[in-house]
Amino acid sequence: MSDYPLLSGPMGSLARPQYGRSMRATSTFREGADGNYDPSAPPKSDLEEKSNRDNFRVSPGQTHVLMDVEGPGIITHMWITFLGPEAHPWAKDGSANHQELLLRIYYDGNERPGVEAPVGDFFGGCFGKRSELISMPVVVEGGDSYNCFWHMPFHKSARVEIVNESDKPLSLLYYNIDWILRDSLPADTPYFYAQYTQSYPLETGEPYTLLETTGKGHYVGTVFSVRTRSPYWFGEGDEMVTIDGEAIPSVWGTGTEDYFLCAWGLEQVQTPYFGVPYFDQWGIVGGHTSAYRWHVNDPFLFNTSIKVQFETFGWIAPDESVHKRAMSWNPREDDYASVAFWYQTGTPTFKARAPHARERKLPNIERSIVWVSELDYGQKNTLDTDPLPRLEYDGRRTQTSQEKEVQRFPELFEHPVLFVPADADGKNSLEIPIQVNEKEPLRLLINVAHGPDLGAYEVSLDGVKLGTRMDFYAPEVKPREYHFLDFWPEPGEYILKLECVGKNHLSSGYALIIESVRLRERRPRVKEMAFDIDNDWRTNPIYYEGT
Repeated sequence: MSDYPLLSGPMGSLARPQYGRSMRATSTFREGADGNYDPSAPPKSDLEEKSNRDNFRVSPGQTHVLMDVEGPGIITHMWITFLGPEAHPWAKDGSANHQELLLRIYYDGNERPGVEAPVGDFFGGCFGKRSELISMPVVVEGGDSYNCFWHMPFHKSARVEIVNESDKPLSLLYYNIDWILRDSLPADTPYFYAQYTQSYPLETGEPYTLLETTGKGHYVGTVFSVRTRSPYWFGEGDEMVTIDGEAIPSVWGTGTEDYFLCAWGLEQVQTPYFGVPYFDQWGIVGGHTSAYRWHVNDPFLFNTSIKVQFETFGWIAPDESVHKRAMSWNPREDDYASVAFWYQTGTPTFKARAPHARERKLPNIERSIVWVSELDYGQKNTLDTDPLPRLEYDGRRTQTSQEKEVQRFPELFEHPVLFVPADADGKNSLEIPIQVNEKEPLRLLINVAHGPDLGAYEVSLDGVKLGTRMDFYAPEVKPREYHFLDFWPEPGEYILKLECVGKNHLSSGYALIIESVRLRERRPRVKEMAFDIDNDWRTNPIYYEGT
């Protein structure tokens, strides 16, 4: 008989004795004596349609309790799904966005939740966007099945709830929460904690703090999102982890992308322990990046305290630099949000709390938006007869159309778009008026689609050509912003013109799909420094392109 222990690791541990009893809290329908849902009734299982009513509708401002049990025990898995925010046959006015849903988990009767984060951010879907995430502890298949495998022990009780902080209902909420009922847990068993925090924007030059707490524990993960307020690369700042009150952090990194185990910037990628589920465009004003890093194999251990921070330095454009040149080590002023994940014994001292959903929405940085579909080009508007979103597009419907048409792609664009056809020879142009009310530093951009039947275009403003040839072909439709100009325009009306100049050989047409023309505000210090206030953009157009 051998005295050697059985193998360890996730698979090896399955060959060891397991202790406790498996339990589940679920949304499965339970029919009471009056025919309505009764949580004390057994699951309904027959051929009646009611048997499949395994979901809940949570009204605006209401809280739904997913699980409320007595322990000791350990939550081992959570699966949640619900309708997305777009209009749906079962929710014609749309539903709550997952950024507007607050997940809270309470342990052992504590008045403060151990887990407090927007549902989306907790599962790595930041900015209110549904993003697929395939990792070891968190899996969001297709962007809409929210799974986590973090173990969450509790000694006396556990309550899991979702607060709907939207002005729309949470529709078709389904869930399963698996947990193990135990006879006891060791007295020093740590609790699982997750806390959301944000700064819109962060004060110039200040480090961004994800977590600061006293006690004993280990830090196990980060979800991090940034919306840029300046062009160029935001992520030169290092991570700094201060442990047990030391004067200088003993864990000090080499750059933001390095902490997330990438190199030379961030781009969309997913691995078991790190990834970037959402990244739209490099180096623009208003770019979005979200990333995750799970310290499953390399937790940060602390005995009395821990503080986890990021420096907020990066490249900035010459017109917002005291040196009037692009440099890599400058204080920036971007919008940050994060969820810190950690285990610790006892109650954390971290004071941050998740603000209401109204404050979690990113502040508007658009000084002016021209919704092109709302201008009068004699277009056909199908939205009155077809109010629900068109979820698929392959070019076949529109490439033979000879009419301008308003279309809706809510999974891609926040507003209806205008489809502009071209003739057989590819002749096509569109003029869009823009109104400027105040002389201030602005960035000019358009939000358009790439697609299988779209052409190549050039843009001009009041006859001044801007940028280079833009090829709008792509095998599948997707959104893209094109940025052209950083300028101080005088008040008045301007005309932006898009003109077809050909097409990609793979494209089946010369059409154009455009959502908007935007004048986006620049960081306040650009106005304060006013380096380019007297520049004549007509003779010297400037665009600070991200590096």
